[in-house]
Amino acid sequence: MRPRHILMLFVLGTSGAQVLAWTQQAPPAPAPAAPVAAAQNRQPEIFLVPFNEDNKGRVGAPAVNISNNPGYDNQPQFLPDSIGVLFSSNRDGKQNDIYRYDIASKNVVQVTRTPENEYSPTMTPDGKTFTTVRGAEQRLWRFNLDGSDAGLAYAHAGLIGYHAWASPTTIAAFILGAQSTPNTLQLIDLATGSTAVIESSIGRSLLVRPRMGTVSFVHKPQGGPWQIKELDPASRMVRTIGPAVEGSEDLAWTPGGAIVMGARSKLFIWETSTARWTEQADLAAAGIESITRLTVSPNGRWLAIVAQAAVK
Repeated sequence: MRPRHILMLFVLGTSGAQVLAWTQQAPPAPAPAAPVAAAQNRQPEIFLVPFNEDNKGRVGAPAVNISNNPGYDNQPQFLPDSIGVLFSSNRDGKQNDIYRYDIASKNVVQVTRTPENEYSPTMTPDGKTFTTVRGAEQRLWRFNLDGSDAGLAYAHAGLIGYHAWASPTTIAAFILGAQSTPNTLQLIDLATGSTAVIESSIGRSLLVRPRMGTVSFVHKPQGGPWQIKELDPASRMVRTIGPAVEGSEDLAWTPGGAIVMGARSKLFIWETSTARWTEQADLAAAGIESITRLTVSPNGRWLAIVAQAAVK
């Protein structure tokens, strides 16, 4: 049996390091936060917090707002070497481009400069390029890490919302439903151009599971509980991993194979050895609320969280 992994987050204050919050027992799954008019008008921000999966108690800095921008900021993606974070951002009031936050220098640098919107930067399997959902046609476009154009990666007959690279020639894609039909998970073979519909009514979080090569997603059947599932691209078989945290469709895999999800200001972790959700941290004290997307760095040291900054 693999050991339990416990998330511990620390902040540095004048009196030394302090744990933000953590607990070993999971409460009932939290209900979604009630809509608040003021919150609906606030744009999401991206926060970077230290992360320790193996309970060694790493001490780090407080949660840092790395986007710090009045416009739209979303869809963080760590670079393969974990030294920076790519994200989609609107900083001129006109359109979204891809930006990079460098962890060491704490600088934000613009990466793409195109006349179209770019969303969801996603690293390709070679680690040398990334793809984005680009333009009104929502095609997959490839860029080099310096932002130079590397050409069209794939254009679908429908609209691509989100994607994950299962292999250099296979893409799992969230395809928006047309005329009130459900969104679908489709497996795309770039070598042959063929596509296969795997599941309908899925969430936006598509991820390759570390060391497994499967693609995880959240199934959101109408009137039924949301479930985290995974697809084996080779066999096209789908199996259920477990329930999603209530009201949440965004998840992240840790390098060790645990799942992290957020709800309101709280973080939860799922271990396959225990097969249950455990509340691990409450980031309210760090000024973080309404957590949505989140991702763990490849080296397991950082967690990037999309959330709203608490009103002071």
